[in-house]
Amino acid sequence: MTTAEMPQTAATSSSAQDTILDVRGLKMHFPVTSGILFQRAVAYIKAVDGVDFTVRRGETLGMVGESGCGKTTTGRCILRLYRPTDGQIWFNGVEIAQAKTSQMRAMRRQMQIIFQDPYSSLNPRMTAGNIIGEPLAVHGLVNNKREYRERVAELLNNVGLNPYMADRFPHEFSGGQRQRIGVARALSVDPDFIVCDEPVSALDVSIQAQIINLLEDLQERYDLTYLFIAHDLSVVRHISDRVAVMYLGKIVEVADRNAIYENPQHPYTRALLSAVPIPDPVLDAQRERIILSGEVPSPLNPPSGCVFHPRCPIATDDCSRIAPEAREVMPDHIAACINVPGYGPY
Repeated sequence: MTTAEMPQTAATSSSAQDTILDVRGLKMHFPVTSGILFQRAVAYIKAVDGVDFTVRRGETLGMVGESGCGKTTTGRCILRLYRPTDGQIWFNGVEIAQAKTSQMRAMRRQMQIIFQDPYSSLNPRMTAGNIIGEPLAVHGLVNNKREYRERVAELLNNVGLNPYMADRFPHEFSGGQRQRIGVARALSVDPDFIVCDEPVSALDVSIQAQIINLLEDLQERYDLTYLFIAHDLSVVRHISDRVAVMYLGKIVEVADRNAIYENPQHPYTRALLSAVPIPDPVLDAQRERIILSGEVPSPLNPPSGCVFHPRCPIATDDCSRIAPEAREVMPDHIAACINVPGYGPY
């Protein structure tokens, strides 16, 4: 099936030709087993539970939400680091959710990941040059050692590191430099799409800005597409074109970055934004604070109906029995809440 034949949903607001990634009904349930010799699944942790979204070619889709909401699991399912429990993942017109491992090998060049922790994501026994160059050898992208060294030097230079650092080991680099090595490794195979899994959360604030600027420069230079996963809403607004908000394994709102911040529709998005500090103390004192009651429910036993309803300040009786699907409530603005204006009858 080609890209043009991909099924359309309300979440697909761009044309099929402009869509590099189309995720629909994605589920990732991890089994909880019992027994020593004969382990059997007694329950399932619903880390991702029916997610639909698209990523347009050349854009950055920011994905935000609390810890444990399923952001990282979603990214790893897209890359097939996890085999999804259910759903479809269309990447460049090819459905990869249930593809065989041998079929995925050729797709690896087109999709890469930048990991969150620059300290644990690099092999301490390999030099920076070998870490960056390993994908070149695996995919047969160089013909000899000379080409290998030249390509590694070029990649180091592209991420702001000196080529002579190729012979150093990870412990000889700072955190920001290690993350640059991770970026160079992701770039080495000339991918179309990169999952940035909280790439700056483990770095100092000043270094965060440098890495964000580097990612933006590389995106413009190489026409890259990003799925940018993060906690920091200010970082997401700076780098993203659109923003998807996740809560307990589900996407509750997707919109342009300005629309999300200036006119949020879902009550969870409003609560998240109300917690972001504002530098102006006068404006900060005047704005409305939304304090959510209770704790985030367990993905082992999520609430019935809308998963947010136990903590929602505008919940009604219907919210406990109706699981809202994501609908377009404004042009290019999608929300999953039956009490949002414009949602329409259920």
